[in-house]
Amino acid sequence: MFNKSYQLLPQKDNNCQRTPGLFVDNGSFTRRGCKQGFSFDNIPNVSANDFTDTSQGWLSWICNLIVIFLVYILTFITFPVTGWFVLRTVPTYQRIVVFRLGRVGPPKGPGIVLVLPLVDQWQRVDLRTRAFNIPPCQVTTLDGGVLAVGADIQFRIWSPVMSVLSVQDLNASTRMTALNALTCSLAKKTVREIQTERVKLGEYLGVDINEMTQPWGLEVDRVELTLGSLLKAPGEGPPAALIMPPSVPGLEGLAGPIQQLAMHFLGQSGISNPQKDDSVIFTDELCSAPQGVVATPGSVEELVGQVKLVLSETLVHQVGSCFQFNISSEDGQHHSYYVDLSQGSGAAGAGSLCREPDVTLSLSDIDLLALFKGGLQPFAAYTSGRLKIQGDIKTAMKLEELIKLIKV
Repeated sequence: MFNKSYQLLPQKDNNCQRTPGLFVDNGSFTRRGCKQGFSFDNIPNVSANDFTDTSQGWLSWICNLIVIFLVYILTFITFPVTGWFVLRTVPTYQRIVVFRLGRVGPPKGPGIVLVLPLVDQWQRVDLRTRAFNIPPCQVTTLDGGVLAVGADIQFRIWSPVMSVLSVQDLNASTRMTALNALTCSLAKKTVREIQTERVKLGEYLGVDINEMTQPWGLEVDRVELTLGSLLKAPGEGPPAALIMPPSVPGLEGLAGPIQQLAMHFLGQSGISNPQKDDSVIFTDELCSAPQGVVATPGSVEELVGQVKLVLSETLVHQVGSCFQFNISSEDGQHHSYYVDLSQGSGAAGAGSLCREPDVTLSLSDIDLLALFKGGLQPFAAYTSGRLKIQGDIKTAMKLEELIKLIKV
């Protein structure tokens, strides 16, 4: 597919100052042709089918031969039994990479392969073409537009040994590399170029990915861009400063409930109404909620009183859940309050519910007042540990309807 010839990327920076290792003789290190002291210096030249390990000394070589010879003898003596364990059938589309006493050898297969017990560790490598897709992600183009772009990518392994030696998780590394290449390359194009030159950009993207993944023994065969909707036309308002993947950026390593909370808030306000700062607030542009109370509550009891004033059947119909608040004060006392929005016109007060609440929220009295006043954002309180939620996160988010009525 690609006419560009690939060149093996250097495995280390040759311009850096080389220093010997802890157990390497300084004289032998400075001799021409000696490459001891670096972790990559002793890896065989797999791309040239040279599996010679120059780091092995003569004593280690003799010990390896003795051990392997004894294992061979033991295998053949007990062959009727060991035959079930040492013989492996490798299909045409697979290869076996064998590490004998920790040192890699040429790939084996297809057919029947002999794997010695105790001294051989092996791993199967599938050579068939694989495919994955990058879900549509928001890309800020060169002319300030925001476009949803995804990709369908097909790749295959051409060097089984390099795919095992060079990278730990091949699939995850390839996905991450493809996503980074997609966002970086399309950010340098305009919306018109992406829409009219989709096929050509896919070929260029495949070449860029190949340059990064070829040292892993992997080759990308096909890249097809999938264009989504144009979220913001060029020149409409200030251009977005972020390239946002389909998941919440920066939160991939967080726990699932935190991601659900962030995606809920950002899905409502992060696209349709970009914020001027990094804070997340509760907004709803489709309906205008009446401000039921104007006075600012100064204590939890006053807040409960204001909650009772805004209770209605409409609010119960929107929320349909009951909540328990475990409040702790600065003097160490603990109080419980409830808000029942599951039946009738709703109820609120001090104490505990007669039945099991749908969601239990634990926080201090100061944080509770700040939460309903708008001074503390729920997402920031939850991620910082100031707000603890027991129950369904989506149900807890329904409190947004009540907060909008109380917030001034």
